[in-house]
Amino acid sequence: MGRESSDRPIYEVLALVTTKRDRVIGGTSLCLWAENEEEAKTMTADIAKAMKADVVHMKNGDYLIIRV
Repeated sequence: MGRESSDRPIYEVLALVTTKRDRVIGGTSLCLWAENEEEAKTMTADIAKAMKADVVHMKNGDYLIIRV
């Protein structure tokens, strides 16, 4: 059987891509710094495609690469 309807999906953060150097911190997820927004978009799309994951563009401009 599949997941019960009351079960919430568990998301795994695979990577964070940001243009702000001070947001690159340690942890279990990959944190990458991009020099500009265009580089961040390209990097995010390439990594998400390779990892077969989804992308979330956050309001602060950062990108999260996640997988359920």
